[in-house]
Amino acid sequence: MFADLTPLRESADYRRLWTGNTISWLGQGMTALAISLQVYDITGSSFSVGLVGLFSLVPLVVFGLYGGAIADTVDRRKLGLYSAAGAAGLSVALAAAALAGYHRVWFLYTVVALQAVCFALISPARNAMIPKLLPPEQLPAANALGSVTNTTGMMAGPMLGGLIVGWWGYQAAYLIDAVTFAAALYAMWRLPPMKPDRAGDKRGRASVLDGLRFLATRPNVRMTFFSDMCAMVLAHPRALFPAVAVLWYDGDARTVGLLVAAPAVGALLGGLFSGWTGRIRRHGLAILVSVAAWGTAIAVFGLTRDLWWGLFFLALAGWSDTVSMVFRSTMLQTATPDEMRGRLQGVFIVVVAGGPRLGDFLAGVTADLASPRTAITGGGIACVLAVAVLGARWRGFARYDARDPQP
Repeated sequence: MFADLTPLRESADYRRLWTGNTISWLGQGMTALAISLQVYDITGSSFSVGLVGLFSLVPLVVFGLYGGAIADTVDRRKLGLYSAAGAAGLSVALAAAALAGYHRVWFLYTVVALQAVCFALISPARNAMIPKLLPPEQLPAANALGSVTNTTGMMAGPMLGGLIVGWWGYQAAYLIDAVTFAAALYAMWRLPPMKPDRAGDKRGRASVLDGLRFLATRPNVRMTFFSDMCAMVLAHPRALFPAVAVLWYDGDARTVGLLVAAPAVGALLGGLFSGWTGRIRRHGLAILVSVAAWGTAIAVFGLTRDLWWGLFFLALAGWSDTVSMVFRSTMLQTATPDEMRGRLQGVFIVVVAGGPRLGDFLAGVTADLASPRTAITGGGIACVLAVAVLGARWRGFARYDARDPQP
């Protein structure tokens, strides 16, 4: 039941890559919170803090697609190395500005946008490397370990960042983040060359449009994105947590914190207890079931009025999301040829970055027009129905067998 550590034991390159990524994710989580705190300290405006997300979203969407195309053109190792070095340099710039007493919101917004560009470049390259470092049967375990990295960074990074900013100031958080990038840089530097397989393409560069055309002809790969959109757009109640905390549980900011943390805790548990995922062959069916489980858990959460039951169902939703992510990532890696992996990983970034934000907007609009209960429960039911319709429309997806991956 516990996470399968075989990839870490058998591949030194993957072990260094995973360790470096985990350490750097902690640092990035610290910096993300520190920037939000500093923006609020300068402006005293929650709207200004909200703009931080917008300044990161637009570069992620735009450069996510082009970053994937670049990853299918150049040596992915060098792209990851240069992108990580750029991100480390931005953290140094933040620390230097804080030490010099230069507190300008436009500077922080600019750095946030450039950080998003670096992430949009490094992420497709790094994810496209993994199938070259590990055999196909170890990819579910590797993706489960990756979910542990992401969840730990999102949970522990901001917590440590808040403590460090409180003790030593913003510059300390930024400097620590810059230092943590050393682990990612070392891991990338030790990798062998990771040039994409471009044997069938003589043009010398990868086209974003070619990647989208490829996706249009690959129903199973396309379904991995559709299924995730069902969950993240239709049943994503995060924007309603402040209202829910007050109206349902008569709570305060601490209650909101518990609601936000519950899915992350469930996601972390899903990664830690992921050993069984390596024995599942019907990846498409597993995705449909786990997305339906997410929708069901969110719908039931909308009906609860007891805080602890609510937290339980949110944690169950987070666990289901991790299971879905493990199989979606594995299918994307195995059913996509190497020369297309970067571009498809770029599309993955766009879906992951844009889906939850569209979900926040839809939930907010529905709650204003009806009620939070209608938005949350109705969204969960809509998610289940939508994924059922998709499964009925593309029945081959449920029959997808990892032993014979068909795109």
